[in-house]
Parts: sequence; C-alpha cells; structure tokens
Amino acid sequence: MDVENRSGVTEFILLGIPHTQGLETLLFILFLPFYACTLLGNLSILVAVIASVRLHTPMYFFLGNLAVFDMGFSSVTCPKMLLYLVGLSRLISYQNCVTQLFFFHFLGSIECFLYTVMAYDRFAAICYPLRYTIIMNSRICVALAVGTWLLGCIHSSVLTSLTFTLPYCGSNEVNHFFCDIPALLPLACADTSLAHKVSFTNVGIVSLICFLLIIVSYTRITVSILRIRTTEGRRRAFSTCSAHLIAILCAYGPIITVYLQPTPNPMLGTVVQILMNLVGPMLNPLIYTLRNKEVKTALRKLLHRTGKADG
Repeated sequence: MDVENRSGVTEFILLGIPHTQGLETLLFILFLPFYACTLLGNLSILVAVIASVRLHTPMYFFLGNLAVFDMGFSSVTCPKMLLYLVGLSRLISYQNCVTQLFFFHFLGSIECFLYTVMAYDRFAAICYPLRYTIIMNSRICVALAVGTWLLGCIHSSVLTSLTFTLPYCGSNEVNHFFCDIPALLPLACADTSLAHKVSFTNVGIVSLICFLLIIVSYTRITVSILRIRTTEGRRRAFSTCSAHLIAILCAYGPIITVYLQPTPNPMLGTVVQILMNLVGPMLNPLIYTLRNKEVKTALRKLLHRTGKADG
C-alpha cells in the first residue's frame, strides 16, 4: 500500500501488441486455440503422471511440476490479452499489475530452476544408475521441487519490489500486452538506472548459472551415453535427453532475446514473449509425449478407462 500511496497512478492501460490495430479478432481466433491446447495438454500430462503408478518416478514428478508451471505461466498473461482482443477493457489496476509482474517472473524463474533440476535427475539416472534411487529418493525430490519454488519467489520479489518502489506519476499507458519490467520502467518519474541494472544482472545471473549447470550435466551425460555398449541403450538414453534439451532451447532463447539485450527492440521483444507465453508452454506436452512411450501409454490407458466409464 505504501508503494501505491506514493504513486499518482492507480491503474495502467495496456496498449497491447504494437502495429496490430484492426487485427484484434484475427489474433483472438489465432491465440485462443494455443491457450486452450496449453491447458489441455499440460493437464493431460499432470493427470497421467498422478494416475499412472508407472510414472511415479523422479523424472515424471518433475515433469508434473513443469506441467503445473506451464499452465500457470500462460494464465498470467493470456486471459487478460484475450479479453481485450474481444473488445473488453484494456485497463489493469495498479495492484493487479504488481501481481501480474510478480507471477510472470516467479513462474518464469521456476522454469530455469526446474530445467536445471531435471538435468541433474537425468545426470543421476544415466551416470549413477545403481545409486539413482538413493540419490533421487522421494525426500530429495520434494526438497528440490520446494527449493525451485522458493528461489523463484525470492527472485521475483526482488524484481517486483525494485520496479514498484519507483513512483509512477505521469503516463499510465504500458506499451505492451502485459505488465513487465522493460515496458513499465519508462513510465517511472524517477531514476530507473538501478532497477535496469539489477533486473539485467538478476535475470542474467540466474539464467547463466542454470544454463551452465545444465551444460555440465549434459556433458557428463553425453560421455556416459557414449560408453553404453548396446545400441538400444544409447538410443533410449539419447531419446529421453533430447526431449529435455529441445525444451531448454525453447525456454532460453526468449530469455536472452527479451531481457539480456543492452538495447531491447520492443517489437521483437513482444513477438518473442508471445511465443514464450503461448507457444512454449503448448510445445512442452508435445515434446515430452511424442518422444516418450511411457507417457503415451499412460495417456492411452487413461483415455481407455474414461471411455469405459462413460460407456
């Protein structure tokens, strides 16, 4: 409340996607199926992981966490965007803007931490198969999952506090389709250099540390896979890891494009963030199910049981 009382702005106007005036209906028709598929695909994975006893392993436990993250991450920005694309209000209250920015970076940073944990899980499974159940026991898995959410909360709290301790007393027009740091800082009527530097450093350090840990894990994994004598063993190991690597590339590309450029391009940033918010979370279920027989089998059994129950 103190932050809001010191700010002359009580609500913001989201200007939306640049250079798309008159295309709102077309964009709504285009974006709605992506959002629906994101929710349906990730919910299917989550239900399959919970319902199938065979999927009660560390890898699928973290995959279930990723499914929850993807549904939440898309839901932070997409519903509001879809509403104003059909002609409803573009206004967002100050408090809702704070909430949106917090959860966007909270869930976004969790993705980085979660991919790092999943890389460690694959490292333990492939490099130390005989000790895997001890290394990744249920207590460790829960601790790692809780740790990712706590680190995400700390990371996002720092960025949100820095952004909204600044006074906003001039224009309230956000040149973006949701409340984010690069779009809000130009509206502040105070020196934003500290917020710029800390957000750039914070996002950069978190991303870099996670990415380096993933690279180290997969370097060790690659060496171990090449030592596997059977062709079938190597194929299965590479198949499992390749899905994870594809998902990582889809996640880190947007982060580098939007947040780690010294002079960001607003239009490029908007396009990339639409892909990150809509396409990325939708692709993860496809990446992990199309390349994973166990998930596909669990989904087929689940659909078969549902069909029988309906019959």
